[in-house]
Amino acid sequence: MQENKEIDISRIRREYLGTSLELSDLKANPVEQFEKWFSNAVDAGVLEPNAMTLSTVGPDGSPSVRIVLLKGVSQEKIIFFTNYSSLKASEIASNSKVALLFFWAELARQVRIKGRAEKLSRDESDAYFQSRPRYSKIAAWASAQSRVLDNREQLEENFEKYLEKYGDDEAIPTPENWGGYAVEASEWEFWQGRENRMHDRFRYRKNESGVFVIERLNP
Repeated sequence: MQENKEIDISRIRREYLGTSLELSDLKANPVEQFEKWFSNAVDAGVLEPNAMTLSTVGPDGSPSVRIVLLKGVSQEKIIFFTNYSSLKASEIASNSKVALLFFWAELARQVRIKGRAEKLSRDESDAYFQSRPRYSKIAAWASAQSRVLDNREQLEENFEKYLEKYGDDEAIPTPENWGGYAVEASEWEFWQGRENRMHDRFRYRKNESGVFVIERLNP
């Protein structure tokens, strides 16, 4: 039987060997730059390139963080969907300022975004919900997201209840407490990992005129 070995976390290290990132490489519009990098991540076979970290802040000032999935970029806004009764939704309701992070390790790249989240229209949320797989729709009805659950069996019973309710062919409506958010970004940061920790970082931020300016940052 193999003995458990103590792992020295401080010695875990990776040398980033990404390509250089220069000001001349960047698009003037941060959304276009993001779409370029996102396309690169898809082409490189990154596992779930649309997975993004979403950070919110509660009424007491405590931060919360979790992974959600990007579901589109529309009118220069970042789109994702969730349960409106969830913790993230209640925190957004009290403070709409959020932060997003994409990390594509295979390309040694990350994108940081700051902005405000607003609910999508009911029509927009319905359109996306109806595009989801049938069992994903059932799960949205079955789960009271972020609420305390007595046991796993209770969740599975809820799933079976709604599966029976809507049968095999009946249309499944969008739950009233489910929908999307659009994050309008005020700041974007593009990070390219480089050798010897001499990374390339560029920030797009809006000036007083609402125009994005690009600045190189120390790594």
